[in-house]
Amino acid sequence: MDNHRPHPLVIVKLGDTHARLRERRGDFEHWIADGLDSQTLPLLVIDPRRGDTLPEPDAVSGVVITGSHAMVSHREPWSERTAEWLAQVVAHGTPVLGICYGHQLLAHALGGEAGDHPEGIEIGTVTVTLDEAAATDPLLQGLPAEFPAHVVHLQSALRLPEGAVRLAGNAHEPVQAFRVGANAWGVQFHPEFDAETMRGYVDMLADDLKARGTDAAALRDRVAETPTAAALLGRFARIAEAHRHA
Repeated sequence: MDNHRPHPLVIVKLGDTHARLRERRGDFEHWIADGLDSQTLPLLVIDPRRGDTLPEPDAVSGVVITGSHAMVSHREPWSERTAEWLAQVVAHGTPVLGICYGHQLLAHALGGEAGDHPEGIEIGTVTVTLDEAAATDPLLQGLPAEFPAHVVHLQSALRLPEGAVRLAGNAHEPVQAFRVGANAWGVQFHPEFDAETMRGYVDMLADDLKARGTDAAALRDRVAETPTAAALLGRFARIAEAHRHA
C-alpha cells in the first residue's frame, strides 16, 4: 500500500483572463482544474509571474501550462525562466500539457520558434483535424478525425522542436497540437473554455475584430460546445495519474 502523499499535478499560471469575465466565471486555473477532475492527485497552482518557485521535475506528477495574454516572443523574464524549467521537466519524462501560450512556450523551450501568426488572429469555435500520427498518440487516440475547439490567439508555434510530432491542424493554424517525446503535448486550442467563455472573448475583442474587418456577431453565432476538446484535460489527468504509479 502506498502511504506516501502523491506528488501534485501542477497548473503553471502564466496569465489571467479579462477582469469582467473573471468576476463572473473564474480564471484559467479554475477552468483547467475543473476539466482535469483528478481523483487521486492533489492540484497545485504556481504563478512564476509573482515569483513562485517552480518545483523540481521529480516532485510533480504532471504539469499543465495555462494560456496568457502575453506573447512568448516578448521573452519576459518569468516566461524564459518557465521555459528553462519546462525543458528540464520534459527531459525528466514528466507529463506536460501546454495550452495556447503554454503550447507556444513548450515549442520555444525545446528549440522551436513562437511568434506572430502571418494571417493574424484566430478566434471562435473552429474545426481541428487530426493527423495520421494522432491515431497512436496516448492523448489523442480514439478521437474523431475532426472536432470543434475554441481558439483565441495572435501568435503560434511557427517552428516545432526537432523530433516533435505534429498531431493536428486546420486551415488557419498548421499546428493545433504536437507532441515531443512520449509525454509532452502542446495544444493551440483551449480545452478549458466552454461556449460561454468563448463568447465572452469574442465580446471583449469585438471592437478589435471589427477594426480588422471581422464580423464579430457572426463569429459569436458560430460558437458551440466542444466536448471532444474538453475531454483532453481529463485524458491528460489519467496520463499523469498513470505516470505517478509507473
